[in-house]
Amino acid sequence: MIQLPDRPLSRRATQQLARWQAEVDALASHAERSAAAKRLFKQRNTARNQTFVEIRRQLTTMCSGAQRCGYCEDSAADEVEHIWPKDLYPEWVFAWRNYLYACGPCNGPKSSKFAIFPHRSRSPVEVSRAHRGAPKAPPKGMPALIDPRTEDPMAFLILDLQGTFFFEPLGRTGTRDFARADYTRSLLRLNRELLSLARAEAFSAYRARLREYITLRDEGASSLALRLHVTAIQRAAHPTVWREMQRQQRRLPALRALFRKAPEAMGW
Repeated sequence: MIQLPDRPLSRRATQQLARWQAEVDALASHAERSAAAKRLFKQRNTARNQTFVEIRRQLTTMCSGAQRCGYCEDSAADEVEHIWPKDLYPEWVFAWRNYLYACGPCNGPKSSKFAIFPHRSRSPVEVSRAHRGAPKAPPKGMPALIDPRTEDPMAFLILDLQGTFFFEPLGRTGTRDFARADYTRSLLRLNRELLSLARAEAFSAYRARLREYITLRDEGASSLALRLHVTAIQRAAHPTVWREMQRQQRRLPALRALFRKAPEAMGW
């Protein structure tokens, strides 16, 4: 899980989202705004709506690999996900920075679950509404979920490259950073078995591609051939694995030797 690149929308799409958001914001109560947010988003998020055609196109350019999920980086992303749930935070229903492309296995369990840190608390509190609960505005506070649109998840999480390929909190136990990392990996189920297997395979593939690059370079391959090889690495699946290889290469002897042979790979 890495920070997603930022992509701007056209002026037309930006203005249309602002008009739609103003329509929701103008309603008197939170319950009305929440209901309108769900209804209007469903009506407008269609294949024929030109604003959402552009939104989906831009979200696709932000994905890793072949349109992979912005959370797990593994499954195909086909759902416009609200990082801040629209029924809890209708003021974010048509906010471009609140969108990312997610897969069903991540978006389904997440649903409208959300937690915040009230006041100075170091423990997150769920603000998700109970089933059939009366819609009311959630309390204010810092979100527990790490937002890959505006934050670098690697500042909170570290990937174990030597065994489990699980995400672990980077911060100290008892801190908000630790709690945010733990909440995020649990909510999105980032350590499910299939993901750890996919990351292990990605690690082997990245390592093999780096070795191949070094061989090609040392044998005098053309600059074009080398650029294509670098591009293939940059566009491969599970980019967090590659970023962790760069970050942890000094700690792992096998990686340290490879990156010493190709120090330019630290900038890919």
